Amino acid sequence: MPRRARLTHLDARNRPAMVDIGDKAVTAREAVAEARVTLPAEVARALAASGHRTRKGPVFDTAIIAAVQAVKRTHELIPFCHPLPIEHCDVDIGTPRRGLVIVRCTVRTTHRTGVEMEALTGATVAALVVYDMCKGLSHDIRIGPVRLVAKRGGKRDFKRR
Repeated sequence: MPRRARLTHLDARNRPAMVDIGDKAVTAREAVAEARVTLPAEVARALAASGHRTRKGPVFDTAIIAAVQAVKRTHELIPFCHPLPIEHCDVDIGTPRRGLVIVRCTVRTTHRTGVEMEALTGATVAALVVYDMCKGLSHDIRIGPVRLVAKRGGKRDFKRR
C-alpha cells in the first residue's frame, strides 16, 4: 500500500511547525535550481551591445553577488528554513540566446537538512536583479519558471530529465 503524501511543516494538530531535524544523519547535501528570464529582443540586443552593463552597473556580476547573499540569508526569508552552514554556492548566468537568460544556482552543505530552498532563493533573487537592472529598457521582461533541477543527499536524490 503506497504511503500517502503528508505536508511536513504541520504538527500533530495541523498547526505550522518547523521540522525537527535533530535525529537526521549529517550528510553531504547539494541542490541545483534554475530561473529563466525572458528579455524582449530589444533588451537582449542592448544588453549584449553594452557588455551586459546598464547605468546601474554590471548586470550579471551584480545578480551573482545578490544570489550568494540571498542563499546565505534564506532562513531569514522562508519561515521554517533552518540556518545552514553554506559550504559552496555557485551561480552561473548564461548569455542570453533569443532573449532567454538562464540562471543556475548550485548550493552545497554537510548538514541534517537539504539546501533546495537556498538554491531556489538564490536563482530567484538573481533573476529579480536582472529584471531590476534592465527594467529601464522594458517592463516586458518575464521571470519564470523557477524550478529545482537536481538534489543530492537526504532521503532521496532527484534529477529533472
